[in-house]
Amino acid sequence: MYSTAFLDLPPLASAGGTVRLPGSKSISNRVLLLAALSDGVTDIADLLDSDDTRVMLAALEQLGCRIERLGDSRLRIQGLGASLPVHQGKLFLGNAGTAMRPLTAALALLATREAGCFELGGIERMHERPIGDLVDALRQLGCAIDYLGNDGYPPLRLGNGSTGSLQLDRPIRVRGDVSSQFLTALLLALPLVAQEHPVTIEVVGELISKPYIEITLNLLQRFGVTVARNGWERFTIAAGSRYRSPGLIHVEGDASSASYFIALGAIAPASPGLDGITIEGVGIESIQGDIRFVEAARQMGADIRGEANRLHIRRGRWPLQAIDLDCNHIPDAAMTLAVMALYAQGTTTLRNIASWRVKETDRIAAMAAECRKFGATVEEGADHIRITPPGPLGNGAPWSTGSIHTYDDHRVAMCFSLAAFNPAGLPVRIEDPRCVAKTFPDYFETLFGVCHAAEDAIPVICIDGPTASGKGTLASAVAQQLGYHLLDSGALYRATALAARDAGVSLDDEPALTRIAAALPVSFQEERVFLRGKDVTDELRQETTGGMASQVSRHPGVRTALHGLQLSFRRLPGLVADGRDMGTVIFPGAPLKVFLTASVEQRAQRRYKQLISKGFTAKIDDLLQDLRERDARDTTRAHAPLKPAEDAVQLDNSHLSIEQSVQQVLDWWQGRTVFAAR
Repeated sequence: MYSTAFLDLPPLASAGGTVRLPGSKSISNRVLLLAALSDGVTDIADLLDSDDTRVMLAALEQLGCRIERLGDSRLRIQGLGASLPVHQGKLFLGNAGTAMRPLTAALALLATREAGCFELGGIERMHERPIGDLVDALRQLGCAIDYLGNDGYPPLRLGNGSTGSLQLDRPIRVRGDVSSQFLTALLLALPLVAQEHPVTIEVVGELISKPYIEITLNLLQRFGVTVARNGWERFTIAAGSRYRSPGLIHVEGDASSASYFIALGAIAPASPGLDGITIEGVGIESIQGDIRFVEAARQMGADIRGEANRLHIRRGRWPLQAIDLDCNHIPDAAMTLAVMALYAQGTTTLRNIASWRVKETDRIAAMAAECRKFGATVEEGADHIRITPPGPLGNGAPWSTGSIHTYDDHRVAMCFSLAAFNPAGLPVRIEDPRCVAKTFPDYFETLFGVCHAAEDAIPVICIDGPTASGKGTLASAVAQQLGYHLLDSGALYRATALAARDAGVSLDDEPALTRIAAALPVSFQEERVFLRGKDVTDELRQETTGGMASQVSRHPGVRTALHGLQLSFRRLPGLVADGRDMGTVIFPGAPLKVFLTASVEQRAQRRYKQLISKGFTAKIDDLLQDLRERDARDTTRAHAPLKPAEDAVQLDNSHLSIEQSVQQVLDWWQGRTVFAAR
């Protein structure tokens, strides 16, 4: 997951390949609560690992539920049945509506019956999301609920520590036109108290987001509770209802998350040799209402073939066709249509989306503001949005680009990643990409796995310099700040030296060394380096290995053999490459080249402290001599000598902290991007 403050997406050119979706958030959190409230043990497979599910799991454990994590997206829950071992507590639920609403209902009922008292709260935005209609419905039952902040909004106090009587002999009325999660919360909670006689819920007003209620009803049945439905206005839970574990339950891939890759296949030309996008984990037979996004995408021109658990998408009609659609049935996935509208001929109107206003942010306002950054003309209303694209497809205004404010809303971030396919070939900045962790922590890694860009469009920052100048530390920190890949070219030469040593090859035998470098069995996993599957990270950092690498690197054949391997590190979204010839030989067209220097005395001191801290013995005089010899060898070799590129900026960090050096490089980099003046 990207942990950067922003992520710059270079202009993307094509897409193709297979995507495996994470588990559905809606299903995951419902299943977690149902398993906790059931009799018996439930094994859950393919569970979504995200901020929202972690919040729910933490709350259930705090309530006394025993949870065993089995690995590989599986866990085992020992159900609590219809009562709680814990009767008081304060639960923090972040911004997870799929945790806050159902837990409010379940704990309000149990606190009333079992003399409990719970406080539920979350982040600031959660305290701005309405819950008053659910509270009103629960108060009809006799539940004691107090607002701890503003009326109608969390945080809440449920129960008062004394036993109360529940009024279950008359229908419970709840509004359905603000959020379907209120009805879902009641449907999930009321089987806990529907033992002696049936319980009826009546929906006031038009029920929105009906497909999410269908998910709830489907899962209730899986856990042994059948609900009789009279249209969408009246729901009756039978007397004697009790949750029973199904034993094993699989969580479908998230249909809302599928919408981004369906749109990707519709927008992007297929990459050479690939037939569009294949999505695994969700298909036409999904129980999730957002699978009907397929219908909308087809209306806009996408070529989609579906199977039970798989979808295949290719670009069909191009440009896409504008649509006018009632989106009540796909409220979350409809956001993706707003970005598809940027590529559609004519004006797209998305209606019946008032629920967008009370989600993680005011999504109508957010989508309108961000679409305008690309030159679109946008009209927003209380329950609709109308988008006319820029350029010849719409209003004639030229395409522009912008820094996308994500409002701590995962769907805003994921939607606007698709704007990187804009016909103007402009990059797109996504602010706070970490917000995708709410439902799809690896979204950007997954996106980059199936997207392609022209090689020269993928940005590279080169950091060259002599031994012990700190370029490795600097490059790693800059890459982490930008969310870019990292190439430690020195590690390749060190790994070649180790491989030669293990094979008994002389460091003067250029032909043999070249053969070893050409088939170097090296791999990088996170911050570790593996040679033939063995972790050699620590061995690579030893002084003796560095000395051998310096001898190996002087051979032109070795450098040529490793050239292609180094180029292969240039992958989306970008690369920071450190070494001695990154800017002069490997990536001469890189937009930023930094030549890092420090006095030999300062470098010797740094190396001395580094070795001592790791438990190695060292002498300053020996280190000084060794560095001088390496500098001479590296700067005077005939092939690719160490020197600054002609257009490199030089950074002497003799008296700079690592933080100051990183900030300087980032400042230089920002000065070279299209967002510098924004």
